[in-house]
Amino acid sequence: MTSFLKFIFRLALLFVIAALIFLKWPFTKPSVPAADNEQPVDVVLIGGGIMSMTLATYLQELEPTWKIHAYERLDAVALESSNGWNNAGTGHSGFAELNYTPMKDGVVQTTRAVNIAEQFEVSRQFWAHQVNRGAMSNPKEFINATPHMSLVWGDQNIDFLTKRHAELIKNPLFYGMEFSTEQAKIAEWAPLTMEGRDPQQKVAATYMPLGTDVNFGVITQQLTANLQKNPNFSLHLQHEVRALRQNEDKTWNITYYDLKGNTEKTIKTKFVFIGAGGATLKLLQLSDIPESKNYAGFPVGGQFLSFENPDITTRHNAKVYGQAETGAPPMSVPHLDTRRLDGKQTMLFGPFALYSTKFLKNGSWFDLFSATNTHNVLGMITVGIDNLDLVKYLVAQNTLSAEDRQAELLKYYPSAKQDSWKLITAGQRVQIIKKMPDGSTVLQFGTEVVVDENRTLAALLGASPGASTSPPIMLSVLEKAFPVKMKQDWAAKVKEIIPSYGQKLNESTELTNKIRRMTSEALQLPYIEVPTAQAAPAVTIPAVQIPTVTPATAPKSLNPEMQAP
Repeated sequence: MTSFLKFIFRLALLFVIAALIFLKWPFTKPSVPAADNEQPVDVVLIGGGIMSMTLATYLQELEPTWKIHAYERLDAVALESSNGWNNAGTGHSGFAELNYTPMKDGVVQTTRAVNIAEQFEVSRQFWAHQVNRGAMSNPKEFINATPHMSLVWGDQNIDFLTKRHAELIKNPLFYGMEFSTEQAKIAEWAPLTMEGRDPQQKVAATYMPLGTDVNFGVITQQLTANLQKNPNFSLHLQHEVRALRQNEDKTWNITYYDLKGNTEKTIKTKFVFIGAGGATLKLLQLSDIPESKNYAGFPVGGQFLSFENPDITTRHNAKVYGQAETGAPPMSVPHLDTRRLDGKQTMLFGPFALYSTKFLKNGSWFDLFSATNTHNVLGMITVGIDNLDLVKYLVAQNTLSAEDRQAELLKYYPSAKQDSWKLITAGQRVQIIKKMPDGSTVLQFGTEVVVDENRTLAALLGASPGASTSPPIMLSVLEKAFPVKMKQDWAAKVKEIIPSYGQKLNESTELTNKIRRMTSEALQLPYIEVPTAQAAPAVTIPAVQIPTVTPATAPKSLNPEMQAP
């Protein structure tokens, strides 16, 4: 109780400081000088993560002669949210994430899970295309087959998972998913989750062999290396964008600071994409486009328990997702994950929420305050009041002891020893606070593309599922910013990159098999043939290796379609 009161006191003090800073904060935008280049470049990308490099890769294929400049304030790409240690590395396909399938009136709703699965199939096609054309290499360095599992206990949760499995396997994209309530069978899938468990405890699990573990940092690095082979692409590391202004001719002046050379310059561009992770909100606000006034940000960090002992990590080969506790937010869904990072297999359990006013792991403690203004402060207060359960959850998370974390771990790894793990801090996320057309304000857990009315600026806000769906998200940027080109000049090339573009795999068994067979071969992943007359699998279905409950109650003011772990 003492630690809880101390945290409350610190939180109250933080709000007082925030209020004082807010009252004194200068609301004038920084000045933007004339550009150093008279002829504008075609595209400026702000941020050196997977989003910017994915968009640049699309554009370099679609318009090889376009001049593209990318600016990253750190000394290498993929050091923030895209870095393998800063995210869960899940190839989000809706296989295991229970919050993607809410229950309504006793019926499990699968629309969100199917949509996520469709998006990840687009990602697989994009990466497969890059491998096939030599832009990326050695798929096992960035994507590996890792079964996705859901694990629950208790009659209510078991009933939910039973219904979820029955509904999902009606869809071609989920064919091959197995279900069991037998501890012995679940132990075959994920032995660590059953060892030491009470044999009388009722449990249930689903198992999908087509799941993946993805290292988005390696993907970013490989895409960047290939982009740099084109003389029309320029990467500027240790360059921080500090201001941007739209000119009368609708071009943009972007002012950046060379952190190594201590010089400031301004570049003119026809189009700008802000893909700077948590920093995107502040940069979007600096653009002063009308759309920027509809957003605020809610920063949340994450911590994981990391296991490095090979005697443990080599005995777990799955991503095991559980059910969020009642009242907990979607990003709190616990999972025990196999990861392949820095050339070795490791295991992570979490996340445990970490509150910080930073928008980036390498950001400033003043990030939250500098992004608070007269347009969004009332909405932020409203969301805070409407989501007291979330505030309570964050307070509880920030007061957890090592023993508390161990207790959570034992629910998924019953025989775990406290000295077998260490606590690590992952990346920082900024959840979206958005003003809706009806004037209300909601807290969204997901991503959102913002494009100005002139289609000269695009920005990506939010977090999960994020990186795993970066190719379809960047396709939506292209569709919104360049609608005519996407329908005419670029149409054929886009279909070459994404063969299923404009179609839904889940609506065609034949298309599902064709695309998955192709991507599985290129990415060296397992493949399961979906029968033409699909039915629920009655027996265990082997994955062919291609050679070469009721969901937790959500906080108020949430857009449920944007929730994600």
